Amino acid sequence: MKPVLPFLLSACVLHAAELTIDHVTVAGPNLKMMRGALAGLGVYSEYGGMHSNHATEMALVSFPDGSYLELIAIQRDADPEAVQAHYWSRQMEGGAGATAWAVRPKEMEPEIARLRAAGVSVHDPAKSGRARPDGTRLDWESAPVGDEPNGTFFPFLIHDITPRELRANPSGEPTNLQFGGISKVVIAVQDLGASIARYRRAYGLAEPVQQQDKAFGARLAYFTGTPVILASALSGAADSWIVQRIHDFGEGPCAFLLKPTETSNAAPALRPPASSRSDWFGIRISWFNPDRLGWNLGVENSK
Repeated sequence: MKPVLPFLLSACVLHAAELTIDHVTVAGPNLKMMRGALAGLGVYSEYGGMHSNHATEMALVSFPDGSYLELIAIQRDADPEAVQAHYWSRQMEGGAGATAWAVRPKEMEPEIARLRAAGVSVHDPAKSGRARPDGTRLDWESAPVGDEPNGTFFPFLIHDITPRELRANPSGEPTNLQFGGISKVVIAVQDLGASIARYRRAYGLAEPVQQQDKAFGARLAYFTGTPVILASALSGAADSWIVQRIHDFGEGPCAFLLKPTETSNAAPALRPPASSRSDWFGIRISWFNPDRLGWNLGVENSK
């Protein structure tokens, strides 16, 4: 990572319930290396299996709130054409790290209808799945939202056909109890004002609160009561990492934040030097070392 108001719930947020994080996706070319980088920072994952698309395989870190962090990479002996056709091919091959996110609406069809009525394009749901290493078959349906690659600017919708706990908790319980779950998705955007307008229209949101973070190199807009933080490059930043990232991978997630627990607040790995901390909207954020991890992952501190 190159480098005030409180996170308060707002009665003006009309559709925050439809922004319940199902999972977030981190993409790279080699799953073993991605898992090793996380494990080196004390965050362990479990292998989830190969997708039925002949292109990708995944591992995951699941949390007590039901959300999980998906590590996705190119399968061994993948079909090259399937890899190139995948909506995250650039992100996997280029080692983008934070790539996409998904939400689980209470009901799929009403949420699709609501988004379309708000003028947002939504693909019809398509079935997909994978087999876990133990042979358990997992099936779900998902629907991309917006015109960008799946789950990048807007989160895609996902609904399980087989029981969700089989997908989210392969071992029958959360993989990680040190953190509560995924709390925020930081989305790199080119035009902050236009992006704010699109999110407000899609989800009936109030005006976000805004601030600048010179160390992070971004203007930030947070929709109170949701997981969404939009980030655009500071004006005049010709060498901005956000500008370069959008050039390489398009608009989409550039960082994820985790919820704290008492354990995570006490963890030595999450007490880094001040240069790897941020104060966003009244909340202190501690960042894992991005040089070791290869992408931006932070933890909200409750103390």
